[in-house]
Amino acid sequence: MSVPARPAPYETVPYDTDIAQAAALMADPTRAAMLRALMAGRPLAAGELARLAGVSAATASFHLARLLEGNFIAVARQGRHRYYRLAGHEVAAALEAIGLISPDLPVRTLRQSREAAALAEARTCYDHLAGRAGVGLLDAMLGQALLAEEKFSDQTDRGGSATTRFEVTGAGARTLASFGINVTEVRRARRHFAGECIDWTQRRGHLNGALGAAITARLFELGWLARGARRRSVCVTAAGAEGLAATFGLDLAQERPALGQDGAGLPDERHVGLGVRVGS
Repeated sequence: MSVPARPAPYETVPYDTDIAQAAALMADPTRAAMLRALMAGRPLAAGELARLAGVSAATASFHLARLLEGNFIAVARQGRHRYYRLAGHEVAAALEAIGLISPDLPVRTLRQSREAAALAEARTCYDHLAGRAGVGLLDAMLGQALLAEEKFSDQTDRGGSATTRFEVTGAGARTLASFGINVTEVRRARRHFAGECIDWTQRRGHLNGALGAAITARLFELGWLARGARRRSVCVTAAGAEGLAATFGLDLAQERPALGQDGAGLPDERHVGLGVRVGS
């Protein structure tokens, strides 16, 4: 007499993604404010996040615990202090994408107006350049044939979607090498090589992925980019404006016609063009 075989246990494969759980974590205004602050890519202490979110230390601690539990953020200890950052570039990409379908927050103060203008001009999207500067850099690299655009169709049981990716050309590899980037090493990163984020302020693409992060890091290293006074905003220095034009063909003066304004759109004799700062 043969014994019927037991049915094989269900394989531990995901049935679907729980969008509701992730959305619920982001839906709270305090947690959303904290996540926006961490989009700059710099670790922040709990006290700083509490101040930016406008809540008490105890309230901030509760919300940070929820974000840690949901794997949205990570924490590192330095002595008695704890510093928080986004858990990875995937979280930053998700936040940027949600920004495209979210209503705008109204500007209520002069400070908010300046911050909004500065973010639109040049900012970091976690670890890569965004805003008009980021969009302009991608356009320039494509125009100079340093990058080649490739369209991929991702087919799943839910349908297909087109994904834009970029490949470095021969001329691009030589340019990036002279700029100080080893493309072969960048490819070894455990993330996609080069793709496109639709910029939430420009509604056009800027370069993301390992290549976008490597270029942005090198821009800071060379002093071509400097951290702005406002959250996430950056400024292109005078040396950076010259270097970007010579290296990638990015003409910042053409990117912004209203010359003589600072990164916040306000008259300032120390700034020209796209948040370009004259002097050190």
